[in-house]
Amino acid sequence: MQLYNKLSAKERAELIEKAGKDRMTISFYKYANIGNPEILRNHLFINWDNIDVLGRIYVSYEGINAQLSVPAENFNAFKEHIDTISFLENVRLNVAIEHNNMSFLKLKVKVRDKIVADGLEDTSFDVTEKGVHVGAEKFNELLDDENTILVDMRNHYESEIGHFQGAITPDVDTFRESLPIIEDDLSAHKEDKNLVMYCTGGIRCEKASAYFKHKGFKKVFQLEGGIINYARQVEAQELENKFIGKNFVFDHRKGERISDDVIANCHQCGNSCDEHVNCANEACHLLFIQCKSCAEKMDDCCSDQCKEVHNLPVEMQKELRKGKEVSNKIFKKGRSEVLKYKK
Repeated sequence: MQLYNKLSAKERAELIEKAGKDRMTISFYKYANIGNPEILRNHLFINWDNIDVLGRIYVSYEGINAQLSVPAENFNAFKEHIDTISFLENVRLNVAIEHNNMSFLKLKVKVRDKIVADGLEDTSFDVTEKGVHVGAEKFNELLDDENTILVDMRNHYESEIGHFQGAITPDVDTFRESLPIIEDDLSAHKEDKNLVMYCTGGIRCEKASAYFKHKGFKKVFQLEGGIINYARQVEAQELENKFIGKNFVFDHRKGERISDDVIANCHQCGNSCDEHVNCANEACHLLFIQCKSCAEKMDDCCSDQCKEVHNLPVEMQKELRKGKEVSNKIFKKGRSEVLKYKK
């Protein structure tokens, strides 16, 4: 029984291009008590591999977190399958604003301790005791309330290219770092202020809202379905769009535009730009913002050193990487000292 990918990302990309069929990029999550995540993992892989689902899915004892793409012609089959799983029946599916057939090139279903790395060891609070979910219209109303504190639950490299007007954007690299910082900074307003949170698709706010309620915050709200769902509701209901810039996404697209505003800068020259790329040097792979001019000048690399390595023969590059620990720069998300105009 095949429970792994047989094709490389390159081979899969070639097949997708040859097929010439549209794919849909979708994300969803659900907190639930899962007795045996391994069984669910195998069940999902077998069924989704059969209908050409690709993506990154995490399963744990506390639920599921999925980001994936599916051929448009197989969407109904995909929806019918997840509806057969009791805790996923009619789960909200966040459909991407901007589709890209290459958003995912492999199917990865992994068992994890948690579906979001939150760093919390506190087992005394109930994740189902979450804040009030609000749609785009109510969310906009809350933003206009002077008693509202709006907090971006994402990381610095996400909010750098786009965020809601007036939001607090913690300068953090990970979700787990933001929780204690926000609690400390806003501790004086547990009783009197509306604590309103948002993230990409809602999953981080789900955990954060329960955590902050547990910590004594009385008026906790979260944006239902995150930025993805907000953008769709704003368009459908003809509401004011209070999000400026792009929404960072964790697939090959790296972002989808929500407004025409470009609020970030190229990390190499400082010119207006909000295009995230990964350094072309496979030994680096640093995530940073790079304009087209710098990409051409630097051969898609983050530094002169990486450019030199990238221009070596492939076999020589492999020899240089052999025996060395895999670089962790990809997780530094634009913090590298080689970037002159990093945030």
